[in-house]
Amino acid sequence: MRKIIHIDMDAFFASVEQRDDPALRGKPVAVGHGAARGVVAAASYEARVFGVRSAMPSVSALRRCPDLIFVPPRFDVYRAVSKQIHAIFADYTDLIQPLSLDEAYLDVTANRRDIATAWDTAKEIRARILAETGLTASAGVSYNKFLAKLASDQRKPNGQFAVTPDMGAAWVETLPVARFHGVGPVTAAKMKRLGIETGRDLREKPLAFLRQHFGSAAEWYHAIARGEDNRPVDPDRVRKSSGSETTFNRDLTDKAEIEAGVLGQADDVWAWCEKAQAFGRTVTVKVKYQDFTQVTRSRSDSAPVTSRDRLHDLSLALIRSVLPTRKGIRLVGVTVSNFPAADPDTPLPLF
Repeated sequence: MRKIIHIDMDAFFASVEQRDDPALRGKPVAVGHGAARGVVAAASYEARVFGVRSAMPSVSALRRCPDLIFVPPRFDVYRAVSKQIHAIFADYTDLIQPLSLDEAYLDVTANRRDIATAWDTAKEIRARILAETGLTASAGVSYNKFLAKLASDQRKPNGQFAVTPDMGAAWVETLPVARFHGVGPVTAAKMKRLGIETGRDLREKPLAFLRQHFGSAAEWYHAIARGEDNRPVDPDRVRKSSGSETTFNRDLTDKAEIEAGVLGQADDVWAWCEKAQAFGRTVTVKVKYQDFTQVTRSRSDSAPVTSRDRLHDLSLALIRSVLPTRKGIRLVGVTVSNFPAADPDTPLPLF
């Protein structure tokens, strides 16, 4: 049985800014740009109280929190702090799978530090992060990645939670499916229409039913509803793409409205690219019409797309290739892919 820790820094970008500028402490802070077409890259917990969140348009964030303070991102600083944190991880295991600058899975099945439990290992890692960076982190401890990631959200900020082997399946049954990794807002809404709102509801659906409604994702949903996830912590894993899509409240034919929807999805994708510092060469726009027929348009640049303006330009060029349209458009999406390749004991009890 694996011993997995999921470490997630608390409001990482915003916390770094509050650490480095005492005048920002205790105040609602958004990392990003407050311009009309700006996007929130990260929000402090004080801002989250007002409903401000990452990837939100800046104008929407300011409507929710008029006192919101915008600070420009300093990715060189965030990368430097992330390296400090990953150096701490490396003292405990070689099996580290980063998800972004502020989040990673650790497999501590091999007890490198001779610490009594994986729970105590997570506590020590969090204490060292605080001592060496002045920042807090939350942790989830469990026997697989799915449960460890869910657990790290349970005691945020600055806490940790464990899901033991004897409680995993029963605990999952109590949770809303909207919290599950791999169940986005669109899928959660579809599940709700099918009477699936909790892990228990999902577990009660036969695999054949899930295949009928969710296709190739059915096996994943069937497994996680039972607390099962056999994926290893993979230090060499490279994310292949990042995408965002939205379903409009009504079918659109107006060019300006459709383009605005595409730009909104491009901004969501760009917020992730900036946060992860991952930039791809290929941009794809997806269109689903009112009759559910679907088309995609893609374009690859000779170099990675490293600015929001360039992503906007490519996205607009792609959507304009299917405009004007007489047939209503119900959904648009934007994806960035083709990322450059990255540069080349005693068992530990869980609790």
